[in-house]
Amino acid sequence: MDYPDFLQRLHEGISEPSGSGRNKQIITFDKPHQYRECLSYLKKLKPELAGLRQVQPARLIRALIAPLSGGDRLGKYHHGVTVEEDTRIKVHAETAYIPKAEKSLSMPWGVKQVRAYKAWPSSTGNRVRIGVIDTGADFHHPDLRYSLARGINLLNRTMLPYDDNGHGTHIAGTIAASNYDEGMVGVAPRALIHPVKAFDHNGAAYVSDIILGIDWCVLNRVDIINMSFGMKSRSKALLDMVNKAYHNGIVIVASSGNEGKRRSIDYPARYSQTISVGATDKYRRIAPFSNRGQFVDVYAPGEKIRSSWIHGKHHEMSGTSMATSHVTGSIALLLSLRPELEPGEIKALLKRTATPLRLRKSAGRSSISTKLGEVDAFRLMQEGTK
Repeated sequence: MDYPDFLQRLHEGISEPSGSGRNKQIITFDKPHQYRECLSYLKKLKPELAGLRQVQPARLIRALIAPLSGGDRLGKYHHGVTVEEDTRIKVHAETAYIPKAEKSLSMPWGVKQVRAYKAWPSSTGNRVRIGVIDTGADFHHPDLRYSLARGINLLNRTMLPYDDNGHGTHIAGTIAASNYDEGMVGVAPRALIHPVKAFDHNGAAYVSDIILGIDWCVLNRVDIINMSFGMKSRSKALLDMVNKAYHNGIVIVASSGNEGKRRSIDYPARYSQTISVGATDKYRRIAPFSNRGQFVDVYAPGEKIRSSWIHGKHHEMSGTSMATSHVTGSIALLLSLRPELEPGEIKALLKRTATPLRLRKSAGRSSISTKLGEVDAFRLMQEGTK
């Protein structure tokens, strides 16, 4: 190979004690033969098997997640090898409100507001496969008994993707809960959730975990990927993986962020290959915490959303995370009837069929927007099946 310095740093990095903490980089190769040569080189590094366990391949984009020793770690390195820092990323949720006494939730207000129930005589999202990259899911929750399918735990691949935070279970409930009698019902109650646990109990993950999560979703042929999280910085490797999913026909729904920004949203929602989602309140106004502006494609209910929680409970949460799950469920209703639709077509339909938003003005007044809209699951399905 013609980049010995890079290989030396890789060799030294994986030979360092793993107990020194998480210190990995995302290494992408522009040329296929470089990626293959590097994998071959790593296999020859026996008996350093302990170090090799620190290396994870993301084959779809010819990338390795691995530690490099010392020196400069970012930017172009040698001959088409790009190295970027494996940064932290957080879920997009505000406060989890203390739940009231448990009672039959029936249909949460957000599910009503997007008119999902009007679509159910024609579609309940039957068998549409949704990869939820999040904190996992509560496999014992009564609301999700028929909604959860096989997933993966990227933090510990020997374990099921159990939720130790609550956020992932909340998202899964809004998308596909189906406990009509004693719990709640989601937007697409017959859709199948594949929990991809990339986030820890604090709702934090690394970009590399997201990349590996999307990789799993593409290889397992899901129809939709729900990404209720974000970060401020770009990632070439993440964009490459989002591109790979998009060109495989997977619809990617991503939350815009919760900083109340008017001209900027978080990545990966900012990538054009995703459907970016902002949050609204019960009055179809943009929620104060929601990022907004030209990069947001559609809005959805995201303020004080009650949904499933770990240990079989329910919580209220606010955030663009909650809005994203309403959009994902709405798309599932459509894809159940029109599985051949491409991601770009679905984004155009979402925008065309959205309900106009109310814009806040001074003195308690409001006006109707002709450009910004909240998802309407029923109208989306009507227009999409014509």
